Amino acid sequence: MRLRMPFGRRKELPSHLWTQCPDCGEMLFNKQLARNNSVCTKCEHHFKIAARERIDLLVDKGSFVEHDADLVSGDPLGFVDSKPYPQRIEAARIKSGANDAVICGTARIGGAPVELAVMDFEFIGGSMGSVVGEKITRAAERALAARSGLVIVSASGGARMQEGVLALMQMAKIVMALGRLADAGTPYISVLTDPTTGGVLASYGSLGDLILAEPKALIGFSGARVTDQTIGERLPAGFQRAEFVMAHGFVDQVVPRSQLKERIAFFLGALHPASPDARWSL
Repeated sequence: MRLRMPFGRRKELPSHLWTQCPDCGEMLFNKQLARNNSVCTKCEHHFKIAARERIDLLVDKGSFVEHDADLVSGDPLGFVDSKPYPQRIEAARIKSGANDAVICGTARIGGAPVELAVMDFEFIGGSMGSVVGEKITRAAERALAARSGLVIVSASGGARMQEGVLALMQMAKIVMALGRLADAGTPYISVLTDPTTGGVLASYGSLGDLILAEPKALIGFSGARVTDQTIGERLPAGFQRAEFVMAHGFVDQVVPRSQLKERIAFFLGALHPASPDARWSL
């Protein structure tokens, strides 16, 4: 069900019933939006979704077993901006329902065994701190031990500034674990969602054996204005969107959310035929 507002008129609609698409302006009935995997039924804008909702969309029903859920961030730097870091962490926990910005676990996707890490933008912008680094590293190590595939779904503004250099160190830590996976011939699929930027893109986001992206996802190291100023020229409109990035060879495929599970299952089977139970047919 869609509702189009007459031109020149504004009417407040209850937010618990309706959501306005930020791309086309269509008013979307929330229940219908949820049934459509949080994708606009008019223009196919992909709304951000929570990590647990993403997991439910991707894994075979009942197959997800979470790991390392009890890991929580400390405050090694005693960092204070507008509020102390521990208070910011607690507020993020309440808002997102998670202990940190990634949820990791063992699951099956289309029958294929997989270690899955899904980032949650609701938790301090999906920022990568020491807990994110440790959980994703452990997921890669479990994939290596079990010789199962690894899938990381990114949604992040980059490294978490409240942890300073400790956050930046996670880039190297995770990359080393991915290198061991590559040496063993164990597949890693990276899925980039809106947004994937900063240190996350500069490390594990860009290192998949296969890199998939959702339509129109923002993908880039720095903001458009900073990039323009750094290189001293005006870049084309949309140069940090998934379709432009794919056209220039950085992303392998742009995949609508409704097709993402099937596509991942296909590639897990193609890249890792040692998983005989995988059902991969397009």
